[in-house]
Amino acid sequence: MNLLKVLSSLLLCLFVSSGASAAPAKSPNGRIALKQQDSQFEVLYKGRSVLTFTNMGVTLTEASNVSLPTGEGQGGAPLSFVGCSEPRHIDIDYTMLAGKRLHCTNQCNEYRYTFREPSGREQVLVMRLCNDGIAFRYELENLPVCRFAAEQTTFRIPEGTPRWLQPWSDAYEGFFPLTLTGKTGQPTRWNRNPNRWGYPCLFDLSDHRQGQTVYALFSESNIESRQSASCLYNDGELYRVAPDQNDVDISGSWHSPWRVVMMGTLADIVESTLVTDMAEPSKIADTSWIKPGVVSWVYWAYNHGSNDYKIIKKYVDLAVALHLPYVLIDAEWDEMKDGKTIEDAVAYARQQGVKPMIWYNSSVGWINGAPGPKFRLNKPEDREREFAWCERIGVAGVKIDFFSGDNQMNMQYCQDLLECGARHHLLVNFHGATIPRGWQRTWPNLLSTEGVYGAEWYNNVPTFTRKAAAHNCMLPFTRNVIGPMDYTPCAFSDSQHPHITTHGHELALTVVFESALQHLADRPESFLAQPKEVQQFLGNLPTAWDETRLLGGYPGQFVVIARRSGNTWYVGMLNGRDEPQTINIPSFPFKGEVTVFSDTGSPANPWLISKTFALPSSVCLLPRGGMVIVSE
Repeated sequence: MNLLKVLSSLLLCLFVSSGASAAPAKSPNGRIALKQQDSQFEVLYKGRSVLTFTNMGVTLTEASNVSLPTGEGQGGAPLSFVGCSEPRHIDIDYTMLAGKRLHCTNQCNEYRYTFREPSGREQVLVMRLCNDGIAFRYELENLPVCRFAAEQTTFRIPEGTPRWLQPWSDAYEGFFPLTLTGKTGQPTRWNRNPNRWGYPCLFDLSDHRQGQTVYALFSESNIESRQSASCLYNDGELYRVAPDQNDVDISGSWHSPWRVVMMGTLADIVESTLVTDMAEPSKIADTSWIKPGVVSWVYWAYNHGSNDYKIIKKYVDLAVALHLPYVLIDAEWDEMKDGKTIEDAVAYARQQGVKPMIWYNSSVGWINGAPGPKFRLNKPEDREREFAWCERIGVAGVKIDFFSGDNQMNMQYCQDLLECGARHHLLVNFHGATIPRGWQRTWPNLLSTEGVYGAEWYNNVPTFTRKAAAHNCMLPFTRNVIGPMDYTPCAFSDSQHPHITTHGHELALTVVFESALQHLADRPESFLAQPKEVQQFLGNLPTAWDETRLLGGYPGQFVVIARRSGNTWYVGMLNGRDEPQTINIPSFPFKGEVTVFSDTGSPANPWLISKTFALPSSVCLLPRGGMVIVSE
């Protein structure tokens, strides 16, 4: 072979020529397909191109104080396509202790696309085409000590495409406004980078001219050690996956988290379990102590109530009256008044047959000026001692608050907390923290996570009064899709700032929103003033579901969700608009007599509670109204 041919062969490896592609890939049900050309991937849904990944790959650089061998490192250099494996069929089948579905199944075909860096090292893109979406991650082997510098995954969303995106913040407490453009405004106090978006991100990729409806929801799953979480950055039409931290040193075998794209109708997305499908199986052998349930919660009505033993007793007594299994003792219990201690409060709850949970400051986010207790969980030896003490005095779980973002330190800290909590039989609820990314399967003692602009914001600013109804109709299609959401629903009275959603709307939130720990926000006297049927409903409310179905809805406008526990169906309806809205009740296998909780519109007598054997085909919900149907 002459020199010209050798140089030509080298150039072919360094810079991908056209035609460097594999055969099309597809999901087991054939709905989703993938065409690859070089490092670009085209996603098809029912034969129509709906999404284009314009670039793939990861970038590695020298680690601190370590030089890569000559030729190593990427710096954004192009990858050459080597080949694609034959598909491997995977049947996914596992059981959850909580969530939208206890028995989860899925099928996918896995394809492994191999690319070569200019140095000669190979990167493998593992692509799983599932029946309800795609998931992919990068795998590298035999790495020297180096630094993960960036991810090149980029996809295009054309102008005019409807999208619902939440500006990124470390606590994921924002709204999901509808927009048709990738152009962004100026930085604000709350959003310093207007081009940065937190998961999940919902896009309407439908072609209404062709009569095809398809949505895509982007998120991720299975954050492990040596990984940070990621978000999206956009530059006009191009959206890039960006890990929060690009200075993590890695070596040997390494893989990224799974990037997840749920795809299909809105019902397909809302009902999907793709985030937990991609997560590692449970690491807890004996889970018999993990029990989802409803919680009485002090903070919404009494910001500093957890340092007052008398107020804590009121919420324990409320749990007894409503037959709730849990009470949460929130911040500042380490400064309890009148000579009482947290041990006294825990003992009182246990004597009444109520399981107490207590709050901690993570002490990595908001520390100065923040409530305590602080600095009890950061060091492994301190965490072990504190959780052993919790177990010894009879604490059932911990709420841990004020984390500082998505970097590798926070991700590892959360996993350490879950592992230590499991060792001491403690349920865990993360607040002021990142969104669920599949840990609820791997560590099933994680029963809820905040990561949402929820009802506690009535305590902070007046914004939520006008926005709550529409926001509540947005969350079932975005944030709550990916995992439990500690919104703290259901308040019939007012906090610092009033709510203008109806009683029916507030009650329906407990069904529409999924959280294995469902914290009830209102004050005891308000709950106990409701009709006995409402009190009985709250006392019987499940927080883990055998089945979930979206029966109707559109982001921000209305939603109808049905959830089954055993043989009982619960249907929650919400109107997100400021005017009445007629909602169809889809044909549904209700059996026998059903109980209906709805609004009258009268402040003096707000409830309309009835029993019937025949539901109408449609109902008219009041402005910002709601309804609950229970079929035993």
